[in-house]
Amino acid sequence: MRLGLTGGVASGKSTVAEMLRGLGAHILDADLMARELVEPGQPAFTEIVQQWGPQYLLADGRLDRSLLRDRIFSDPAAKKWLESLLHPQIRQLFLDRSQSLQKDLPEAVIVWVVPLLVENHYQALLDQVLVIDCPSSLQIERLQSRPGWSGPQIEAVLAAQLPRAERNAAADYIISNEKDVQALREAVLDYWNTLHKARGFA
Repeated sequence: MRLGLTGGVASGKSTVAEMLRGLGAHILDADLMARELVEPGQPAFTEIVQQWGPQYLLADGRLDRSLLRDRIFSDPAAKKWLESLLHPQIRQLFLDRSQSLQKDLPEAVIVWVVPLLVENHYQALLDQVLVIDCPSSLQIERLQSRPGWSGPQIEAVLAAQLPRAERNAAADYIISNEKDVQALREAVLDYWNTLHKARGFA
């Protein structure tokens, strides 16, 4: 089974993914794939440096992700260019790695963690979509507590997101992450049990 996991920035996607991993799911993460693709020596890394210049590199030769984030959320054309470079490669990695897992483990639940799942029309590749939901006020509070996030960056990222209602409308199941970690863990466990009952593994 392929399960898509999405939500707005700082909604708790990574936390839920780790909880699902603990319950036995196999996790494939778009953000981690994107980082793989832009490691020094990778074709995408070379294209980015050729496109925007060495000023986007850190002293160790890796991409300056904070500077890159500033660029793509202040320049729609840059954002579109980077997405057109990375998203087809990420999609292919999801498919290849899922097929490999399914070959070895036919009953596996494979979770695709995709921030832009709805925007990039991943639904047709998935059996179910799970959305982690919370109000924008909580997203702002969580981002402010993270290092490297400025006020303008937070505003730009939130403004670029799909509207909450539109994302939720694409969900087969929604988990609200407005309370504490224990409440989230209980909600994830309830979802996992519901999922397995539906698959006949109760």
